Amino acid sequence: MTALLVGVAGGQAASGAEAVSIDSCRTLALTHNKQLQISRERINAARYQNKEAFAAYLPGIDFAGGYMYNQKNLSIFDSDQLLPVKTFDLQSQSYQFSLVKNPITGEPIKGPDGQYIPEQVALIPKEAMEFDIHNVFFGAITLTQPVYMGGKIVAMNRITRLNEKLAGAMSNNEAQDIITAVDAAYWQVVSLRAKKELATSYVALLDTLRSNVRQMVEQGVATQSDLLSVEVKCNEAEVDLSKVDNGLVLSRMALAQVCGLPVNTVMTLEDEGLSDVQIADVASASYDMADVYARRQDLEALRIGVNIMEQKARVEMASMLPNLAVVGSYSFSNPNMFNGFKKRFDGAFSVGAMLTIPIWHWGGNYNKYRAAKTQAKITQMQLDDARDMVDLQVSQAAFKARESVKTYNMTLKNLSSAESNLNHARYGFAEGVMTSQNVMEAQTAWLKANSEKIDAMIDVKLCQVYLAKVLGLLPYPEN
Repeated sequence: MTALLVGVAGGQAASGAEAVSIDSCRTLALTHNKQLQISRERINAARYQNKEAFAAYLPGIDFAGGYMYNQKNLSIFDSDQLLPVKTFDLQSQSYQFSLVKNPITGEPIKGPDGQYIPEQVALIPKEAMEFDIHNVFFGAITLTQPVYMGGKIVAMNRITRLNEKLAGAMSNNEAQDIITAVDAAYWQVVSLRAKKELATSYVALLDTLRSNVRQMVEQGVATQSDLLSVEVKCNEAEVDLSKVDNGLVLSRMALAQVCGLPVNTVMTLEDEGLSDVQIADVASASYDMADVYARRQDLEALRIGVNIMEQKARVEMASMLPNLAVVGSYSFSNPNMFNGFKKRFDGAFSVGAMLTIPIWHWGGNYNKYRAAKTQAKITQMQLDDARDMVDLQVSQAAFKARESVKTYNMTLKNLSSAESNLNHARYGFAEGVMTSQNVMEAQTAWLKANSEKIDAMIDVKLCQVYLAKVLGLLPYPEN
């Protein structure tokens, strides 16, 4: 890997670079893939949301303050005020208003407004009851402690914890998809490298045949038409070799891209030149589906989704239950009226409780609760449907894996027959009992048999990878 990374830094692998294994390609992809990095950040975001939800259990402390400029002062009276005063009456032993009396009759005199006229009054100037409120500063520190929120806080904490698990399951599932893509790109390179070698060998066979036919034409035992037929086959083989070579270059680019490396990175793969495939275990006809369900990360995400929907229904139910909170605050202002009007800061504490009881909302809250319960049922049905699809996937993947092994074994037999046929054609051509056309047909059959063997070999590998994926056995980094 050290040699590989040195080559990557330069945009190309070093000439003596160590061959890269499929596990190394997987590691590179899991390390550099941008989508996987995004999914990991989603896990971090869900973790922070979980901590945020837990904070709802704890008291919240807030500060609010402000300043206000007022154009006018505050005046309680619109003019000077005259207040009647009382004097102590010895006869009644109480305070009585001193009123203006008629000197003749001795009766109190009423004014134009029908009220008695006081004999003595106290003057309160308008300015004495005028307060300067041009500049007002105010603020408050408030503490709120939830006591009972209908179970909403508990449900939200459960939801955020489930969201963190959901993000992890989705990240794991995405990692398995990336591994599958890496394996497909890896074996595509191996396949095209083998086909390039095959095409090169085929071109060499045709070159030898062309040389032999040219000598036979010179000796008069073959026609110019025979030589032209071989020339056409040679040209076709060279065109096919060029196509395979171009495809190999593009496949290497695709592998580098999925590994998160520059597309011009040249990697020598450990399995290049692979001529045979090891069949470990033939796919079973049946599997313990309970274990498969437990391992599948996409099903785990759906199971978590069902729990989340159930908790969301609990949140909606909380809107129909009483809410109780304890509130305490310290309020202050300048000027203040706590001990007369004074232009300085002063404040006071206050403590209370706030209870909210929903009474009637025309069924709105209840219908929101029922909608949430319906969403939970939908998610559960989606989970059940996904399990059915997993059953089908496992059955199909196991069938394809078994059939790929059968196909590979048949291609080995076909290749053995094609090689024997080619040897007989060569011998017959050398002895003069077979034509160049017979040799070219045998070479074409040999080329086809080799190509089918390569395809079958790669198909065995890809079917094994896909079977491991649907069984939930592909490795992924734990979050």
